[in-house]
Formats: sequence, C-alpha cells, structure tokens
Amino acid sequence: MSVSLKVNGTVHRVTADLDTPLLYVLRNDLGLNGAKFGCGLGQCGACTVLVDGAALRSCVMPIGALTQSEIITLEGLGTLEHPHPLQSAFIGEQAAQCGYCIAGMIMMAKAILDRNPHPSETDVRLGLVGNLCRCGVHNRIVGAILKAAQAMGRS
Repeated sequence: MSVSLKVNGTVHRVTADLDTPLLYVLRNDLGLNGAKFGCGLGQCGACTVLVDGAALRSCVMPIGALTQSEIITLEGLGTLEHPHPLQSAFIGEQAAQCGYCIAGMIMMAKAILDRNPHPSETDVRLGLVGNLCRCGVHNRIVGAILKAAQAMGRS
C-alpha cells in the first residue's frame, strides 16, 4: 500500500503495510539512519523521534497511525553547517561514547526542552528515564541538555 508521511518537513510516499513500524520506513525507505533499532519493544529509546512534538518510539509506532502527523528525526534538527543547539551541546560536552543511543537522547531532550524551557537537573533526569545508555555517559548527557537550554535562552 502507498502511504504519505511528512518527515522533516517533506512529504514522502512509501510503499509499505500500514502496520510497518516507522523505524523501518525511516531507515530502509527514506535512508534516515539517525534513529537506531535497539530493543524493538519501545523500551530503550534508541529509536526516539518526535511525532507532532511528542517523543515517541518509532520501533513500535505503525505508519498507518502517522499519515496526518509531522515527524521529526535527528536529521531534521540541524545540519553539519548549522547544528541545532542540542547537537552542538552534545558535541561540546562530549556526551557520546559509542553514540548508539545519542539520536534518541537528543530527540527526547528536544521534547523535554519544548515542554519545559527551564528544566532543572532533576527535570532532565526524570525526562530521560526511558532512554538507556550502556556506556554510562548520563552525567554528560544531562550536562549537555542543560547547556543547550542555556544556549537557547531557556534556562
């Protein structure tokens, strides 16, 4: 079946079953590899994207439910020439070790800051509870999010 999805401001027509997880379409059909396959159960956060401004797990979200939605992936936040303040802060704080979870962390951070422009450290930590990092760089991730909030004039 042919489905239209608005991803990063562009409408894409893809041929897939309506129950196909968004993650598969992003990676396999659209070549957007920021969101990663982690657990496949929506529990680790590696596949987090924004759907109508809300952070959602793309590995469990069927595309049939998203035909009227605005989907933003890591690739839609910034560019190499003009990175989003969150991307710049993550680089500046060296908030990635292996990098596998980082796209999901950044997308969750974007949702946190959109919802709460002046987060405390506790707010950030609670907001990230569902995003897992096996490398143990959580403190640097939290620091990067707080620094991005400052850079964005939000904290």
